[in-house]
Amino acid sequence: MDTTRQQKISRLVQKELSEIFRRETAKTHGTLVSVSSVRVSPDLSVANVRLSIFPSENAQTIMDNINQNERGIRHQLAQQVRYQLRRCPELKFHIDDSLDYIDHIDQLLAKDKPSENSEPSENSEN
Repeated sequence: MDTTRQQKISRLVQKELSEIFRRETAKTHGTLVSVSSVRVSPDLSVANVRLSIFPSENAQTIMDNINQNERGIRHQLAQQVRYQLRRCPELKFHIDDSLDYIDHIDQLLAKDKPSENSEPSENSEN
C-alpha cells in the first residue's frame, strides 16, 4: 500500500517522464513510448517505470536504448522536478506488455468463436 507521498511523487514522475518521452519520440516518426505506471519505493529513492512501446516489434531495441541513456533521462527529469523534489529517484525501466497480452487473448478468443454458418440449424418441420 503506497503512502500519499509515494502516490504524489509517482504521478509527478509519470507526468514529467511522459513529456520527456513525447518530445524524444517526436523525432523518431512511427514510434510511440508511453509511461504506463510508476511505482516509487517507500524511501523514495527508486522509481520503477513501466513503459508501453508501440510498435512492439521494436520494443527491445528501444528499451536497450532507454537503459543506456538512463542517466541522461534522469538528469532531464531532475531538471523538471527540481522545485518539487530534493532528490530525483533512481529510474528502473521495465516493458509493459499488458497490451500485447490482451491482444493475444483477443486473438485466441476470436479463433475459438464458432462462426454462424457452422451452427446446426433446426428444421421447422416435425
